[in-house]
Amino acid sequence: MDKRIKKPVPAELAAQRRDQFYADIATNALTIAEAVAAMRKISRLTQAEFAKHRGISVQALKQIEAGTANPTVATLQKIADIFGLKIGFVPKKLGSDSN
Repeated sequence: MDKRIKKPVPAELAAQRRDQFYADIATNALTIAEAVAAMRKISRLTQAEFAKHRGISVQALKQIEAGTANPTVATLQKIADIFGLKIGFVPKKLGSDSN
C-alpha cells in the first residue's frame, strides 16, 4: 500500500474535475488511455491501488494508460464501472482518416 500522505482535495475542485471528465467523455475528447488515466487520477489512487481495486493486473493498467494495450471489453468494463460508464460502440471523432 502506498505510504504517501494524500492532501485533501476541496470538494468543489473534485466535482469540477469529475464534471470535466464526463464532459470530455461525452464529446469523445479522450482516448481510452487518457480516460483510464483520468479515472485513476480522479480516484486519487496509484496504478497499483487502482489495478487492485478494479481487479486487473498492474501491468495491464500500465499498458492501457500508455496506449499500448489491447484490453478486452471485460477489462475495460471493470475499469469503467466505478464511474458508472459502460463500454459500447461510439462514433469515431469527426475528421478521422480511418474508416
